Amino acid sequence: MNMNNKIKNILGALFTIYGGIIFISTMLLFIPIIWVIRIVHEPKRTIIFIPICRLWMSIFFPLAGIRVKISGKEHFGKGQNYIVTCNHNSLADILLSSPGIPGANKTIAKIELSKIPIFGLIYKRGSILIDRKSDSSKKESYSKMKEVLAMGMHMCIYPEGTRNKTNKPLKTFHDGAFKLSFETGKPIIPGIIKGTNKLLPHDKSFYFWPGKIELKFLPAIEPQQFANYSELKDYVYNVMEKELSLF
Repeated sequence: MNMNNKIKNILGALFTIYGGIIFISTMLLFIPIIWVIRIVHEPKRTIIFIPICRLWMSIFFPLAGIRVKISGKEHFGKGQNYIVTCNHNSLADILLSSPGIPGANKTIAKIELSKIPIFGLIYKRGSILIDRKSDSSKKESYSKMKEVLAMGMHMCIYPEGTRNKTNKPLKTFHDGAFKLSFETGKPIIPGIIKGTNKLLPHDKSFYFWPGKIELKFLPAIEPQQFANYSELKDYVYNVMEKELSLF
């Protein structure tokens, strides 16, 4: 390791400490109201919750040195809800996508992070939790995603399943988002995320580097124009892969 890399790793560790302090201190500002809204029934609970998260991130991001750009919100039709499929590069993706999606939304998310003290409360509020080791959990989460869509909220799904640690723009997609679209008739809006893998690289521990992150929403894709969900999945994959190569 050369001297420049050593210095950058030291700075990355210092930024991690600073970013962690900012994250926790700003989070604590909103915990009381997030705890209180548990008594509110869905979808009103999430309608209240998402603007809270949006306000939280509007404070956290600038203080942490993170610049945010979001485009393509015009593709969300008024009074309509969608399945939003995002590429997955970093643990920071949900901090960008959930507040960045216009309107109330839930994210499919692994159950492990819900066990983190205090943060787990927020995580559970905005997520449909899934235990990837349990078939019954997978079936239950699928039913819950249908319920989210039936209530008029958006459903955010990372079709790669886990973070992309390869050199390719995208990993292979799982079927769930596209079966869900086909069965509910809800259109898919691809969400292209860029830059989060530089903030929190998967190959470095205790490392954070401030910078710019982007989220770009693409035009909605109607499932009815495809013969089956496999064709829909392939089409969305190709659209997202192409956009990532240009973005």
